[in-house]
Amino acid sequence: MASKAKESGAADRGNVLFDLPISATGGSVVVTQPAKKVYLITFVSGEDNRLTSSFCQTLIKTLDILQYNPSMYPPGVVVTTSGIAKFYSNGLDLEHVQSTPGFWKDSLYALFLRLITYPMPTVALLNGHGFAGGFMVAMFHDYRCMNPHKGYLCLNELELGVPLRPPMLSIFRQKLSAATVRRMILEAYRFKALEALEEGIVDWLGGLPEALAHIEEFKLVQKSQDNLSGQSVYGVLKQEMYRETIGYLESTTEESIRLSSQQLQWQGEKTKRQEAVKGWEQQTKAKL
Repeated sequence: MASKAKESGAADRGNVLFDLPISATGGSVVVTQPAKKVYLITFVSGEDNRLTSSFCQTLIKTLDILQYNPSMYPPGVVVTTSGIAKFYSNGLDLEHVQSTPGFWKDSLYALFLRLITYPMPTVALLNGHGFAGGFMVAMFHDYRCMNPHKGYLCLNELELGVPLRPPMLSIFRQKLSAATVRRMILEAYRFKALEALEEGIVDWLGGLPEALAHIEEFKLVQKSQDNLSGQSVYGVLKQEMYRETIGYLESTTEESIRLSSQQLQWQGEKTKRQEAVKGWEQQTKAKL
């Protein structure tokens, strides 16, 4: 795995702490330490880091290792980025999603939930494009730093003809203005770096040096340390901040039932309206 770390550029970002294979794609997750108590997670999976069960679960395991080995990895800040120059992540592998039972709850939503409640500050270092699910992964981090020279951020579900599930939309609604969300969802707008910064989608522009500078400026490492009560409440505070989104992530069964019931109701109303329109057409023809 060390050779893969060097190929992806991770070896130049501090000493390699550990790496994990992404078995399904032959990829890997490499963890380095570019600064004291700052852990850089660099992932490479396939050509564009499509979100699969293996990818999501390997990333969750990486986060677990960093949290539950405090003697080896003291609490600090976690930064995620891609070892693929063009893409942070190009979204879901739709074929895999459709053929994998439990993908939403056990993999994608599990990753979202892990990130949004993580007890350390998290930063998504967007080196390239973040589309659809890949963009969502970045939004579930606390902060985002984007390459100012290349890459778009886009929710292109409108173009794909794929609906957004409740927790997917909820995280954007909770973090961004209504006007930005409307543009993002109903126009499938592709945000460049400066636009993303102006809209509050990303917090900073730059690469790893700029991310590290802001981590230092905002004293983010200190935020995950024990406070006056003798414990860290960083993750607990996030749970309350994002209660709506977390509720959707934790109630997937109830949400599926609600959506099914809603679809049946809408189909019934659609049938009634179609019949009413046919009646109007017949009346119009009769008058002619």
